[in-house]
Amino acid sequence: MAKAPQYQFYLPHVEATEQFGRALAPFLQVEDFIALWGDLGAGKTALARAIIRARQAAAGCDMDAVQSPTFTLAQTYEAGDVLITHYDFYRIESESEMIELGFEDALDQGMVLAEWPERMGERIYPDRLDIRLSISGEGRQVGLSGQGSWTPRLEHMIATGCCRELENVE
Repeated sequence: MAKAPQYQFYLPHVEATEQFGRALAPFLQVEDFIALWGDLGAGKTALARAIIRARQAAAGCDMDAVQSPTFTLAQTYEAGDVLITHYDFYRIESESEMIELGFEDALDQGMVLAEWPERMGERIYPDRLDIRLSISGEGRQVGLSGQGSWTPRLEHMIATGCCRELENVE
């Protein structure tokens, strides 16, 4: 199997992370799984917040206060005809806990943004966009790769200028 292409960007500050989230949001759709990888403080929640707010703004919805799901494990937001569920799996101790959180239903009903997807183990959804964030100086290094149907979609996003304003550091 061919390795999924990877794209690398540098985001020099929080505003660039928010800009990236706004640029990415229009490309996302129902049944999309976005896996947000990275250490504590890498910017996963800031990116998820920007994506959710952009989708809500585009749908003409009142923009909810987007909370980190660290303690609740899941937060759900309406963005027009798309239900967005934002998960934080950091405190998940077993894969079966995801069933209790309604992960499968959330994916069927809308879009899922998942922090700490490595906690999903064998249950990680194979058709996904992986976004890897890491601290780099004052900013963040971002790596994008697509799995399954996301491979051609990601190539299309890059080709159509989704991230043209961002510095490509490949």
